[in-house]
Amino acid sequence: METRFLETFLTVVERGSLAEASRRLGITPAAVAQRIQALEDEIGVALLARAGRRVRATPAGLAIMERSRRILTDARHLRILAAEDAPAGELRLGAISTTLTGLLAPALSRLRETVPNVEVFLLPGTSAALHQQLVDGGIDAALLVEPPFPILKTFDWRLLRSETTTLLAPRGWADEDVHNLLATRPFIRYDRNNWGGRIVDRYLQDAGIVPREWLELDSLEAIAVMVANGLGVALVPDWARPSPDSDDVVRLPLPLPSEPRRIGMLWPRNSAAGRLVEVLIGVLGSRPAT
Repeated sequence: METRFLETFLTVVERGSLAEASRRLGITPAAVAQRIQALEDEIGVALLARAGRRVRATPAGLAIMERSRRILTDARHLRILAAEDAPAGELRLGAISTTLTGLLAPALSRLRETVPNVEVFLLPGTSAALHQQLVDGGIDAALLVEPPFPILKTFDWRLLRSETTTLLAPRGWADEDVHNLLATRPFIRYDRNNWGGRIVDRYLQDAGIVPREWLELDSLEAIAVMVANGLGVALVPDWARPSPDSDDVVRLPLPLPSEPRRIGMLWPRNSAAGRLVEVLIGVLGSRPAT
């Protein structure tokens, strides 16, 4: 059985259509269909069924999905282990959105220059979702906010950046008292379902401030754009540049101590991909974040 057939099957299920899977895999829809047919012929049952314009897994397809993921992970790890002389292989990396441009973009550029045989597959997501992907074995490592609970003993954690909480405000409000802004101006909240958003919530509680909340978003970039358009103020972590700052936005320090948002790398301790993770961490740490 060819692993590319399993990869194609999983991609079709995840994307919901042969056309979307073909775009993800860089092959034609006809080639996708041929691979699925070959896999079904080898296993002896139908794995996919059409539901209108979408494609879904049959009960037999659902039954083999988890094992298929493990087989593909094992195959990738074998290729990594076989590359003894130099780091090589694919690293499946999850990352929260603010690290994609602020930390990862320059690091990946340096990674490509120094270890060109390492390929990186990036999966964006929230810290909670990426943590679950790690536990389930869907990704090799994640660049995320430090979990608000004890890290499993089977995982390694490396702190890469600590971000203070700051107030984003329209420039025209820059001379006002920070706590007065939080209490009187429209408040754009960083989603409390995000681990970083919980830090914001704790600051407000400690300061005894009940903001005039009218909008809650899970994207820091979107929050900054809203503030730039004069729609309110927001408490956010001072994430790595570049960020959507403009002349219309100011970042104001808080008068009370605030808990930092800690960004780091989390990965399974005994994973074969650990070698690639260490290489990436080395590249991330080779230049200070601004």
